[in-house]
This record gives sequence, structure tokens and C-alpha cells, in this order.
Amino acid sequence: MEKKVKFFQSIRLKIILIYILLLLIAIQVIGAYFANNLETKLRENFIESINDRVELLTYQLQQTFTKTRTEEDRSLQHDIQSVLADYDIDDITELQVIDAQGRIIGTTNQFNKEVVGKLTNRPEIERMLIFGTEYKPAIVYNPRIGHRTLVKMVPIFVNQKKEVVGAIYLEASIEGVYDQLEEISSIFLNGTLLAISISALLGILVARTITKPISAMRKQAHVMAGGDFSKKVDVYGMDEIGQLAMSFNHLNDKLKQSYATTEGERRKLTSVLSNMNDGVIATDHNGSIILMNDPAKKIIGKTFEQIKGKSLLELLGITDQIETIEDVPQTGSIIIDYSDEEQHLLVKASFSVIQDENEMMNGFITVLSDVTEEEKIERERREFVANVSHELRTPLTSMRSYLEALADGETWKDPEIAPKFLAVTQTETERMIRLVNDLLQLSKMDNKDYYLHKEKVDFTKFFHHVIDRFEMNKYEHLQFKRDLLAQTLWVWIDKDKIIQVLDNVISNAVKYSPEGGVIKLGTKVKNKMLLITVSDQGVGIPIDQIDKIFNRFYRVDKARSRKLGGTGLGLAIAKEMIEAHNGEIWAESEEGKGTTIFLTLPLMHKKRGDVS
Repeated sequence: MEKKVKFFQSIRLKIILIYILLLLIAIQVIGAYFANNLETKLRENFIESINDRVELLTYQLQQTFTKTRTEEDRSLQHDIQSVLADYDIDDITELQVIDAQGRIIGTTNQFNKEVVGKLTNRPEIERMLIFGTEYKPAIVYNPRIGHRTLVKMVPIFVNQKKEVVGAIYLEASIEGVYDQLEEISSIFLNGTLLAISISALLGILVARTITKPISAMRKQAHVMAGGDFSKKVDVYGMDEIGQLAMSFNHLNDKLKQSYATTEGERRKLTSVLSNMNDGVIATDHNGSIILMNDPAKKIIGKTFEQIKGKSLLELLGITDQIETIEDVPQTGSIIIDYSDEEQHLLVKASFSVIQDENEMMNGFITVLSDVTEEEKIERERREFVANVSHELRTPLTSMRSYLEALADGETWKDPEIAPKFLAVTQTETERMIRLVNDLLQLSKMDNKDYYLHKEKVDFTKFFHHVIDRFEMNKYEHLQFKRDLLAQTLWVWIDKDKIIQVLDNVISNAVKYSPEGGVIKLGTKVKNKMLLITVSDQGVGIPIDQIDKIFNRFYRVDKARSRKLGGTGLGLAIAKEMIEAHNGEIWAESEEGKGTTIFLTLPLMHKKRGDVS
């Protein structure tokens, strides 16, 4: 029974059935087309044959009706009966001739002679005799006896006026045509059965040819599933089945290679996990740890042997945030704070579910990422926004207060107070414009939306020109002391940008220098770099704040800086511009003794023939 079920489910039976069905459909279509056209043709031939006979009969009857008779001649009825005697054949079952008065004057039906001399009872004949109406031949089916008869009625005309002198009524059996069709159909059916039998045999042979190599491949697939890749499938030809067998053998070779390299790939995966920057911890469906890489060990501070089999939630210390392991898929990721007195450490734990082949949860993968720096940047961004808001609110508040005072009452008419209020408003407006311009410049630098128009510049001459501009402002309480190298120092710089840097640095030195202070400006060559120094004798900067003065909006003395009109962005802009020239900027300071700003720029390489 099992073999029969397999056979009825096999592709061999399907191929045989397809062969037989295709042939059967083709034969049926051809047979239907052939039988339909043959029936039409035979019926047309039969009707044409009857028409020819009726046409000849009509001519003979016209002659008989128009014949002049004497007393010695036979009667019209006798003459017509003599004409009809020639048409007493098997096909024509009944042939009647009716005169102009509707009286039957002749018939070929030997069993119905009594109708001769009687009036016809057919209304069609009566209309034909009166109006000369002609009717097309019609096939009448008698369901009682299952017989088909061709009925034809033709008027008999004489002379040119087409005077109706009589009519012909004819019945002819057309069963002979359908008998021929049945005989031909029987022959066609026998041929169809023979063709189907032969096609079934051929289908079995063809199906066997196709299914034999497929069965062999099926058996080989079971062998391969057991891990044996030593056998090959036989190739019987170069058709599609043969090419499939060759592809199957090629697949066998590839699987053999893949199976051999699986262990190597596993070792590679272990190596990748070990060399990842992020920590990875794998657990089973219960949340017990089954795998951990080296970066995770560094973050957690424990070895895999110490935590193997333990709960992931307890290890990460997040039981207060995630109650059970089933809640992990909905968590996505969380930030865990591992900070202590010695270091600040924030770790982002991202959870993903491992599914088996049935898409059921089989465990979790937890990726641990150190996001301390990212959180620091985010905090600085928030502080930056807060600083910008504060820096803009302060002058706006001051301006609003003075403008409200001017608008309220008669203050704006006071020649002493009004100019002072307007001067303060103008000062605060200029301060906001400087702040916005500095912010726009920093934004362009952050987005790399600027271009350096560099050129070859003698920095010694260039620096002297910058210092001369400051001395022209006549800072009577200050003294500029130059300690610049006398030699030509060629640098490749954007002059406008470097002027802005030097202006910021020297302006800060001027602002924070005391009465009678000395600002020292110098240049040196160190390790193929040009070193520029700007020193003042101001209040200095606390040692724990020196590295922060290049941050945006950072001020050591906030009250004094605002009073002097600073935006807190000058040194930040200077740092961005110097780094864009591949240089560095830093500061050294001692409280109560002053501050020194150091800047470096790359010197251009000297070529042979250059004169310093």
C-alpha cells in the first residue's frame, strides 16, 4: 500500500497524466473542429443536392402546367404523376405537387395516395400560392422517433409575369448525413483510444528517464544529510536533468568544503568577539550567561569563569529596572552608571533576541558600549545651548530695561540721562552682534563650511604689522615688547584667519594686563615649526582651569569678562583656526604673575636657492 501511495504522489504519474491530457485535449479540439465542419459540409452538400433536384423538377412541372392538351391527351394529374415517378428515391420521403387552388395533384408517397385530389392543410402553401412567397429549407426534428427531415417548399411560376400555377412540397430524410457523422466519430474515437494507449507507454518511458536521476539525487541527499560527502550522482546526459546532476555533485563538493571549514569559521567568530571594542554577552532563554568576550570582561571586571551560568540581570545590576528576563525584549537598551570615586563610567547595554528555526526565543545577545565620552559631549552641548541662551538674555534684558525707562515718562527728553541710556543700549547691541558673528563662524568651522585662502607669507614682517596696529591704538598704560627672530620665516597661511587669531590673543592680553604692564611677543623655530608666544602680566589663570579656557563660553572671571565686552568664544575660534592650519595652541599661567599663550604653525620647506 505504501508503494502505491508513493506512486500516486510521484512526479512519474504526473508526467504520464500530462502526456495523456495534452494529447486528449489536442485530439478533442481537432475532433470537435473536424466534426463541426464536416457536419456543416455534409448538410450543405445534401441541401445542394435536393435543391438541384427541385430545380429540375420545377422546370419539368412548368412545362407540364403550360402544355396544351386535347381531349385525347392524358390529364394534368396523370402527367404530373408521371414526372414524380422519376423522383421516387430513398432520400426523398415525400414529394407533393399542389395546383393553384391548393389541391394536391401528385405525390411520391405510395402509402398516402388518398391525399391526391384533396386540398392541402399547410398554411405556408396557401400563402405561397397567394403571394408567391418563397421559404428557405428547414430541418425539422421529430423527438418521438428521433428523426431529422429536410422540408422544402417551392412555388411554380409560368410566363414572364411569374404567375403562380402551383407549388412543390418536399420532405427528405437527412439521417444519412448524421449516420455518416456517427460512423466517422466512431472511427475517430477508436483512433483516439489507440493514440492515448501509445502515449501512455511513451509517457512511462519518458517519465522513467526523468525520474530515475531525480530518485538517485534524493537518495544522495539523505546520505549527505548524514555527513557523508564521498559519493557522487551519476550523470546520464547533458540535458537539464544531467546539468542538475552536475550541479548536485558541485553542491556536494561545496558542502564538503563548507563542512570542513565550519570549525575554522567558529574560531574566527571567537576571534572577532575577542577583538571587538564593544563587550558582548550571550545568554540562554533563561537569562543565564553562556558566552562573554574580552571587552565585556574589562567592563564588568570579572572573568567568564566567575560569571558563567549566572543571571544577566544580577550581573549588570539592573534588577531594579528589569524585573524578569521576559521583559528584556521590550527594554531595547538602557544606560548603566558604573561611576565611582576614581573614574566616571557610563555603559549602554543593548539587548537583542536570538530566535531558533521556529522563531521562538532561544536567548539574548547583550552589547555593552562605553558611552562616557558621548554623554560628555551631549552634556557639553546642553551647556553650550544654556550658555548661548544666557549670553543673549543678559544684553537683551539690559536693553529692554533701558528702553522701557526711555519710553516711560519724560526720560527720553533728559539731555543727560537719555544719551547714557542710548549708549548702553548701543553697547549691548554691538555685544550681541559680536556674539552672533562668533557663533556663525564657529558653526561654519564645525560644518567645514569655510575655505582657507592660503598664501606664502613672511611671518616676521606679517607679525610686526599686526603688533604695529595695536601700538597705534595708544594703550598708554601698556608696553609692547617684541622678541621676534630677525630671519625670514615663510609660512603657508590664510592671512585674514591668522590676523583674527592674533587679534583675539593680543586683545585678551591687553584686557587683563594691569596699569604699566608689559606684553611680550616672540617667535622661535622648534622642530620645523614656528612657535609664537604672547605673554601678559595679568591676574593669571588657576592651574585647574588652564585647559578649559579654549572651551566655548568659558570664562575664568565671568563678571570681569562681560564687563570688558568679551563673548567667551575668542579663544575657541582661535583654536579651531590654528588647528585648521595644522598647528597647535595652548596656555601656561601662574596666578598673580600672568599668562602666556603659545601658538605653532608649520614652516615651509626651504628649496635650494632660497635666500633667508
